[in-house]
Amino acid sequence: MQTDEALAARLVDGDDLALRELLRRYEQRLARFLHRQTGGRDVEDLYQETWLRVVRHADRYDATRRFSTWLFQIAVNLCRDWQRRPPPEPRALEDEPAAAELERSDAALDAAQLLARLPDAQREVVVLRYYQDLSEDEVAEILDIPKGTVKSRMHQAIARLAQLVQPEKRVAS
Repeated sequence: MQTDEALAARLVDGDDLALRELLRRYEQRLARFLHRQTGGRDVEDLYQETWLRVVRHADRYDATRRFSTWLFQIAVNLCRDWQRRPPPEPRALEDEPAAAELERSDAALDAAQLLARLPDAQREVVVLRYYQDLSEDEVAEILDIPKGTVKSRMHQAIARLAQLVQPEKRVAS
């Protein structure tokens, strides 16, 4: 079985079998990453665009680096661009107060919604480190930041998540 890096080298020559194998190997991981980064919106478009960029820019791949790092760098950059887009128009709800209350109670239990409430930089490190099971060194390389920044963003994200899941404390009157 060939390494990811060897398959990526074959992409430069237009090898469709190499692309198919890389797609197979990373299909689930990449889709899960994109889903967590976007809250499930536009995942298919971002997934396809990630692979289009891999194919278009295969000649830019540095074979001394891990293919997975390069792939996820592309995905991270696409997610950042996606997050800068204007949000979709809100839909009117029949009973807004009741719907808002349901949304708040669901958010306390829904990890995806909790992740969505983190700042982008914190969400990126959490998703890459824990959901993609990458090392701190790999996360630092993918995000092009120092390892210490990965650690501090992780610490901040965990503190923020802890705040979000704690029930609101009501002051007795």
